[in-house]
Order: sequence, then structure tokens, then C-alpha cells
Amino acid sequence: MPHQPLFDEPGTLAETHLTRPRRAMAPLAAPAADVLRIVSDPRTPVFVTAMAGGRLRYGYWRAAGSGGGVGGCHVALPTDVCEELRSAGRITLGAPVSDPGKTTYRVSAVGAEAGRERVRAA
Repeated sequence: MPHQPLFDEPGTLAETHLTRPRRAMAPLAAPAADVLRIVSDPRTPVFVTAMAGGRLRYGYWRAAGSGGGVGGCHVALPTDVCEELRSAGRITLGAPVSDPGKTTYRVSAVGAEAGRERVRAA
């Protein structure tokens, strides 16, 4: 049986989250602020993988050294913190890429934090 994406079905949290009106953003605790900083950095693509059993794993690839091209490691982000940010409307998921046992989404920051990080990176 093919894997069904978890977040792109009508009426799911992702759909209602994308259409909900914006509200003032409350200050974040340190772990959430760190995750949002990473997600907001355009040089660090962050992804979430939804496994067939429903388990989620947020993470990104960290290159070894600034020379690039050789080596690095996958860094996992705390799922509970990422899910809190997503339910609060601070991060959003991109289009799904489905494999037989998993679906992967690009994770992006929403709102002023993303804009500030882009300006600082330029």
C-alpha cells in the first residue's frame, strides 16, 4: 500500500495553519529561538521526514568546515520544539516529496524572523 502524506490532506493541521490569519508573535524560549534561527538561515535547508508509521524527524545537513564539498553530518532538531513552532505558525512545510516509506517536506520560517535573517545574511 502506498504511503499517504501526513500533512497535505484537506482539513489537516498544515492546511488550516497555512490559511489562518496572522497574529502578533510572542517571544520564544531559548530552544525554540535556536531552532527558528536555524530554519530562518537560507544557507541551512531544513527538512522534516514523516515516516510511514507517523514518526517525524526534523533536521539539516551541517558541512564539515567552511571549505565545503567534503564531509559533514546530519543534525536532528528537537521534534517537540519544531512541532510547537509549526502549530504556532512560526514555521511552515513546503511541497511533499514522497518515497515508498516516507514523505519529506522543506521547512521554512514564517514572518518577520525570516525576513530579518535574510537581511542579515546578505
